[in-house]
Amino acid sequence: MSQRTQGTAEHGSRPEPPGVIRNFSVLLSSTPRGARLARLLAVDTLRSWGLPHERASHVVAELAANAATHGRLPGRSFRLTLYVIGATVRVEVSDTRGERMPAPREPDENAESGRGLLLVEALADRWGVTEERFPRKTVWAELALSAPEPESSRSGAVGD
Repeated sequence: MSQRTQGTAEHGSRPEPPGVIRNFSVLLSSTPRGARLARLLAVDTLRSWGLPHERASHVVAELAANAATHGRLPGRSFRLTLYVIGATVRVEVSDTRGERMPAPREPDENAESGRGLLLVEALADRWGVTEERFPRKTVWAELALSAPEPESSRSGAVGD
């Protein structure tokens, strides 16, 4: 696994002040194991930055699974990149199958797959595909960070 990370010294702040950009990037094998690792690394990174990770983890899981399944070429990896710019998390997954552009489709009701981009579309505020220098493409999704829920100081007792 080849990894490049970069961040800011302030961990745990939400959302970032204007002009502050955090990023994380890692090259992973185009395998189911690589796709699972992408999700785990994204969750770990967002947690370390003190940011919510639930929606982003599902988006990463779907985009990484697509890269490992449909964007796979023997001996080629895919890249996961996370950016936090202001109050937005941007997820990017790049692979080397530029001729295979993703498009959401309505799967057959009995199909066991084919719903990933529909899930990305539902969870992300925006998403799309950037064609890069052939044969590479990047599928990206942006998620607005919501203000964190205040933690309750109560013990869970009802009706105090």
